[in-house]
Amino acid sequence: MAVQVGSKAPDFTLVNQDRENVTLSEALGKGSVVLAFFPGAFSGTCTKELCNFRDTMSNFSNVNAQVLGVSTDTFFALKAWHDQQKFGFPLLSDYNKEVINKYGVVNPDMIGLKNIAKRAVFVIDKNGIVRYTEVLDDARNEPDYAKLNEAVGQIGK
Repeated sequence: MAVQVGSKAPDFTLVNQDRENVTLSEALGKGSVVLAFFPGAFSGTCTKELCNFRDTMSNFSNVNAQVLGVSTDTFFALKAWHDQQKFGFPLLSDYNKEVINKYGVVNPDMIGLKNIAKRAVFVIDKNGIVRYTEVLDDARNEPDYAKLNEAVGQIGK
């Protein structure tokens, strides 16, 4: 079961595309976080979703929120994709599948890919409390950006 609204977000440390450690609790020290789990770098829907985040970053920075993208891809793949798309936020490698399990967003079988991330977003306030979640069972769907932006705007007040 996915982490619920109102609960404390499980802390974690993962490496980003540049092999640097990123810890959720440290990121929350700078403001709220939009934690975006995605199934796979370079895939069509994931590219659309993360490019949407890239292109609307001002919505988040205006309310002191940052995006952290998480997938089970290696940091090598994430680095290539990050450089290609010029994302303005870190992509984190959950290669050992610890964080997708902590957050309850494991897709057991997506067209033969076993135990990868479901598409999911969690809005976490600076105190580490989950304020919004959306977990999609069909990876071809994108999150509801209007609801997500509204949730981010609410915690920025």
